[in-house]
Amino acid sequence: MATILIVDDEADLASLVEFNLKQAGFETAVALTGEAAVQLATRLKPDLVVLDLMLPDLSGRDVCRRLRANPLTSAVPVVMLTARGEEADRVQGFEVGADDYVTKPFSPRELVLRVKAILRRAGVNERGEHLSIGPLSLDLGAHRAFVAGDELELTALEFKLLHHLMSQPGRVQTRERLLAEVWGITSALETRTVDTHVMRLRDKLGVARELVETVRGVGYRMTDTRGAGAAAQA
Repeated sequence: MATILIVDDEADLASLVEFNLKQAGFETAVALTGEAAVQLATRLKPDLVVLDLMLPDLSGRDVCRRLRANPLTSAVPVVMLTARGEEADRVQGFEVGADDYVTKPFSPRELVLRVKAILRRAGVNERGEHLSIGPLSLDLGAHRAFVAGDELELTALEFKLLHHLMSQPGRVQTRERLLAEVWGITSALETRTVDTHVMRLRDKLGVARELVETVRGVGYRMTDTRGAGAAAQA
């Protein structure tokens, strides 16, 4: 049973979210401050964090940064829950590592559905596919990534980004297309979201980092090495 950490300084709202998540079959824990959230997440290693943006001590973005910087919580999906729903706020949330964004006031049912969707994305693929390119391989059914047999610790968004690139080897993916298809954002705003996540992904790929190529002024593409025995499905 998945455990969800709820972080919100409004006790009534935290209780509402907790009630609905429990009704949906999840285990829950609640933190009312950012510091408490970081400590509790490190101890519990939850399957997902529902994180309010406005907290009395740390901002939700600071909490998200600290979760991403901690190896114990770096891959835990984060859903930002906030009254600030402007496009710029959403983009900033994604830039620090959030996986989704729900704006207050919200439907508890919608939040539960978003949580379930992210958890499915983080761990379930009914077709049980595998993809491989060079030393890099993905087990989509288990939501696991490997380089030369060594497992990578990826966030849900990093895994989705890598899967998107690997599923279309040799094709240039513009930043706008990646924003739309991986993040679900259609925006005219100038943002470093894609570049920041590609940089983080490359750092984690190690010897396979050169498989993700930069196409200057356009976007990114995954090297097409299928002629050398890559890109397989099982």
